[in-house]
Amino acid sequence: MSSASTAAGKRYAVFGHPVAHSLSPRIHTAFGRASRIAVDYRAIDTTPANFTTALSVFADAGGAGANVTLPLKEAAYSLCTDSTERARRAGAVNTLIRRDAHWYGDNTDGPGLVRDLTDRRAWDLRERRTLLLGAGGAARGVAPALLDAGIGALFVVNRNPQRADALADQLGDPERVHARYFDDLPALGEFDLIVNATSAGRGGGDFPHLPASLLGRRSVAVDLSYGESAIPFLAWARANGCHDSTDGLGMLIEQAALSFALWHDLEPDTDALYAELQAEHARLVTGD
Repeated sequence: MSSASTAAGKRYAVFGHPVAHSLSPRIHTAFGRASRIAVDYRAIDTTPANFTTALSVFADAGGAGANVTLPLKEAAYSLCTDSTERARRAGAVNTLIRRDAHWYGDNTDGPGLVRDLTDRRAWDLRERRTLLLGAGGAARGVAPALLDAGIGALFVVNRNPQRADALADQLGDPERVHARYFDDLPALGEFDLIVNATSAGRGGGDFPHLPASLLGRRSVAVDLSYGESAIPFLAWARANGCHDSTDGLGMLIEQAALSFALWHDLEPDTDALYAELQAEHARLVTGD
């Protein structure tokens, strides 16, 4: 039986709100084409209030796996019968696998981010003093993997103090993880790594003021969003002298490859697709 025929009748999707902009359908279709696997993958827009119903309808229609993006990652975790250790540490799920009429959850966001930063960009994350902006599903997905990669102190900053405290408690590493609030930022000093895991900047929203004192000559900045959503944060970082910066396109592709492997038992190559999408993005930004 060919690889293409084994995927027949199985459906895959990305759930989010909004989600029409998502590159995930294109990425997974490209992975399938390169791997000679027929992939039926689509985007499904659903609000948190309707997510449980939408996921049930998807399962009844042959849904075998799904990715989950903002703002549904924590809700997805709560709907899983079982999950991986990294999903449990995060309290959030970005990858769902259908097993025996139940959902099994994983989180490939963190490993995808670390692979992009360390393998593709050759950044050494060890002992880096790190600032994580945000405490929602995106932040929860990457924080455990950053700690496992050997960063130094991790400061979690969020508009809602309770959510920052909750994430710090969830990570269970009080010697390295510290919850702080936006009002504390001017007094925190320089960071080696700053990760924006907030949704600020999406949909043309205002990006919060960040003090230039957070950046030094060695600082690198990462926005987990990609495309236009990442521009405000990265523009701030570059204007204030950061050493290097990147958006979340590489992370998106790497986490997708890990999800694809969970569903199809085959991990696709990512370099060619990353180069293609990065070139397209560069043309959009420059207008060429």
